[in-house]
Amino acid sequence: MLTETHAHLDYPDFQPDFAEVLRRAEEAGVTRMISIGTSLESSRKAIALAESDVRIFAAAGVHPTNALAVGEDVRAELREIAGNRRVVAIGEIGLDYYRLPSRGSEPGAVSDEVYKAAQARIFRQQLDVAAELGLNVVIHQRDAWEDTLEILRDFTGRVRGVYHCYGNSFEQAQEVIRLGHMISFTGIVTFKNAPLVHDCAKRAGAGDFMVETDCPYLAPAPHRGKRCEPAYTRLVAERIASLRGTSLEEVAERTTENAEQFFRFNRSVDS
Repeated sequence: MLTETHAHLDYPDFQPDFAEVLRRAEEAGVTRMISIGTSLESSRKAIALAESDVRIFAAAGVHPTNALAVGEDVRAELREIAGNRRVVAIGEIGLDYYRLPSRGSEPGAVSDEVYKAAQARIFRQQLDVAAELGLNVVIHQRDAWEDTLEILRDFTGRVRGVYHCYGNSFEQAQEVIRLGHMISFTGIVTFKNAPLVHDCAKRAGAGDFMVETDCPYLAPAPHRGKRCEPAYTRLVAERIASLRGTSLEEVAERTTENAEQFFRFNRSVDS
C-alpha cells in the first residue's frame, strides 16, 4: 500500500481519462492520493474530487507564484475552504524566487522586492490558518531556502511542514528535520543526474520522508518527459528501496505510516 502525497488531480491533464488514472493507481498499489491546491479555485476543485472518491484527500492553499493574484489577506477565505472535512493540510505554500519579474518570467510591472514581499505575506497568513485549524502544511521552496526557513522558524512547535519535491542536500534536510519538518521525494530520485537527491534518499531517516509524484509533472524514468500520474508513486518508492538496499514493501509501509501520522487521514474521515 502506497500513499501519493502530492498530486494535482484537478489539472485539465487528467480530465480525458480520470477514471483510468485512478484505476492504474490502484493496480500499482497506490491506495490514497492527496490532490494539492495551488489557488483558492484549485483548492475548491481538489476538495470536490476528494468528496467524490474515498481514495482522494485534499490540501488547500495558494502557491507562491499566485501571491499577486489574491488580495491583501487570504486568511478568511482560506479558513472557510480548509474547514472542509476532506482537507488534510494547507498547501502548497511557500516561496519561489525562480520566476522573478526581473527575469521576465512573471508578467506585470512589479519589482522583485514587491513580488517577494507578497509571497512572504501570503505564506505567513496561510501558516496562521494552519496553526489555527491544527493542520500541517505542504511547503514549496525554490531558490528561497533561507527565507523559507526563517519564516517557518516563527511557527516552530505550532505547525509542521513537508518540503515537497525535495531536491537539496542531506545536510539541509537535517536542518529542517531538526525543526520537526519532513521531506518528500518525487520522480527526480529516478533521474541519473540527481546526485543530491540520491544521497538524501539513501541517508534520510526512515521516519523523515514520504513519497509523491507532483503529477502531471516530473514523470520518473522510464516515463520521463511524458505526463506523470499517481501510479508512478510505485516507481519512486522502488528507486528509493534500491538506493537504501531494502525492499519496496518496507519503503511502502514506512512512508504510508509517515503519511498517516503527518496528514491524519482518519481525522478527515471521522470528523
